[in-house]
Amino acid sequence: MPIIKNIQKQLPHIKFDSFEPELDPDLCGDIDYLGWVGDKAFGIQIKPVTAKANFGNYSVSERMKASFNDFTERFGGKVFIVFSLDGEIGNSEVLKQIKTEITRLKSE
Repeated sequence: MPIIKNIQKQLPHIKFDSFEPELDPDLCGDIDYLGWVGDKAFGIQIKPVTAKANFGNYSVSERMKASFNDFTERFGGKVFIVFSLDGEIGNSEVLKQIKTEITRLKSE
């Protein structure tokens, strides 16, 4: 998937793995990738959008909030939604949030 390669270019020191169902079948529909920081991880969910979509108004459902909280309890890091717009990061401000999370995870 081109979008994860773009994320990896921005965060070259982070190892990314696909989130496979055997890690947690309940979370596999909400988490696409794990970004490892030592023994902790943050999650990335990739949402494809069309040029006409307005991802600025996207709202996470209550089920997804609960799923993301479960992820944080298990892996230590937050889950970030990255919008893919033709393979590019549509919400580039998320990279700053991810970098802040990486710093937090390293300090724990």
